Amino acid sequence: MAEVVLVTGVSRYLGGRFARLLTAQPGIKRVIGVDVIPPPLDIGSAEFLRADIRNPMIAKIITQAGVDTVVHMNVIATPLSAGGRVSQKEINVIGTMQLLAACQKSPSIQRLVVKSSAAVYGSSARDPAMFTEDMGPKSTPRAGFGKDSIEVEGYVRGFARRRPDVEISMLRLANIVGPGMRTSLTDYFSLPVIPTPLGFDARLQLVHEDDALQALLLATLGAPAGIVNVAGDGVITVAQAARLSGRPSVPVPLSAGGLLGRFVRSAGLADFSQDQMKYLAWGRGIDTTKMRDVLRLEPEFTTRSAFEDFASHLGSGLPGSAAIGAAVNGLAGSAAGILSHVLASGRNS
Repeated sequence: MAEVVLVTGVSRYLGGRFARLLTAQPGIKRVIGVDVIPPPLDIGSAEFLRADIRNPMIAKIITQAGVDTVVHMNVIATPLSAGGRVSQKEINVIGTMQLLAACQKSPSIQRLVVKSSAAVYGSSARDPAMFTEDMGPKSTPRAGFGKDSIEVEGYVRGFARRRPDVEISMLRLANIVGPGMRTSLTDYFSLPVIPTPLGFDARLQLVHEDDALQALLLATLGAPAGIVNVAGDGVITVAQAARLSGRPSVPVPLSAGGLLGRFVRSAGLADFSQDQMKYLAWGRGIDTTKMRDVLRLEPEFTTRSAFEDFASHLGSGLPGSAAIGAAVNGLAGSAAGILSHVLASGRNS
């Protein structure tokens, strides 16, 4: 039974909410939240310690506090929020290595819970309809958050071999949405004009922020679950999500994702990468049988209702909307011109 819990990434929205949620649980004697900056939101009676998990000092905190459960939530999905891709990778990979090294040395550690991501499965045309936990990606992510998540999981498996006495739960969460979440996907659907991959309409699986927190709570307080996919029931297509967001959508060539992403990132509006364009083109489905049978989670929100809750809190627009709209329309116009040229060539041949 968890009594002294250390939560990493407590200054981020989900980490702060989770720390506060833990303090209300019976049996939890102490919750310690660590991060490099103070949390902007209320974390209840949880104690905040300014610490960088990339620094070996984290081992002293774990040992001195007698931590028995570590919940690792400081795997960052977007480089914008981490201060750039280099910082993102250092926090995700080097930070996880240092944290696991500290856990390995501590005899008090009994359980490790890791917030992972379904991004480890990648996105490609060869993907199955549903990924189960024992499947690997058909096209391995070669950069960004997906690659970081694969490396993080690799280090966790190594830790499990070295410390077989520690109970491990690793949650592969679908894209999280909700009124308070800001991720690359929520930023994308918050754009004033939504660029959709030309000729594609992928199926998306999502999880509401409240259900994600409940999954982490069950993994912390319940029986050890191993690797578990977590998502709401059902799917939603990119086109349906765009309509629900109330934004106009414009199709752009898949190959233009990199160019558009650089423009959007330079404006500071979204982390719109080539990997995200692949996800929006091919989608991803994950099997959640184990979520119910082992983790014992019954999500309150379906994929659609989770997105509807997010969309209901969207504002009317973002700074720089005119520039973004012009850029998207410019790319769309180029795509239309190319398509017209191809069709004309076909008629004249």
